[in-house]
Amino acid sequence: MNKIFKFEQINSNELNINTINILNEHLTKHNATVFEVYENYILVSFDYFNSKTRIAKQKRILLYFDFNNLLIFIEDHKLFNKFDQLFKENFHRSNQELLRLFFIELISEDMENIDEFEKIITIAEDNAIKDSKKDYLNKIIKFRKQLLNLKHYYNQLQVIFDGFLENENKYFDDEALRKLNIIHNRIDRLQLGVLNLRDYVTQMREAYQSQIDIEQNNLMKIFTLITAIFLPLTLMVGWYGMNFKYMPELNSLYGYPIFIAGSIIVSIVLLIYFKKKHWF
Repeated sequence: MNKIFKFEQINSNELNINTINILNEHLTKHNATVFEVYENYILVSFDYFNSKTRIAKQKRILLYFDFNNLLIFIEDHKLFNKFDQLFKENFHRSNQELLRLFFIELISEDMENIDEFEKIITIAEDNAIKDSKKDYLNKIIKFRKQLLNLKHYYNQLQVIFDGFLENENKYFDDEALRKLNIIHNRIDRLQLGVLNLRDYVTQMREAYQSQIDIEQNNLMKIFTLITAIFLPLTLMVGWYGMNFKYMPELNSLYGYPIFIAGSIIVSIVLLIYFKKKHWF
């Protein structure tokens, strides 16, 4: 028997009671990715992640496989409809071949979706100057989360295919193992693409942080220059603000304008000096 079921059909009348008990016991014990090999059957469960929408929704897929049966339970209804049609069109094929077709179809569009995701990330980087810094940082955070979900998804598939290729209970012949190894290599390439994108996004974040640091340094530089210009003026104000009795400038007719002119000259001299030193 080979058939696709909705996840809620685990207790379907089409299944024998022993299989139902095995599946329910498995779901009771495990919530994470699992690849279990027993003497008479293989159990696989993992969370599906849509590489196109990149929306993190944990939709379980449970797979039961033995010499006579291939049963797949899918929680995502759109995915169920897709594979239900696939199995109906290929009902005459062996369970090994249907298992291979299932995983081929599962990842068939993933490389294109990853390439499209790379374009979206590149466009976001190109538009970083136009966008506000807050929006750009939010995009980077969103990209990182999506890539983390994709990485986790392909890690699951790598674990599953490592189990298949070990062929502990000899369910697969040499030709089937060769075909499964091709899919395994494809999953490895998908994982590598995700890791490369993650490094790219990390570099974007580092470049963003570097730009923020540069802007902060420039701001501090401006404040330092302003402080340097007003420091001698502050000294002059403090000096003449002491109001000693015998300070001749206090009684001078031109004391006030001379002090103003002196302050302007000091400021201009400092600005010229800073300009020659290329401090601004």
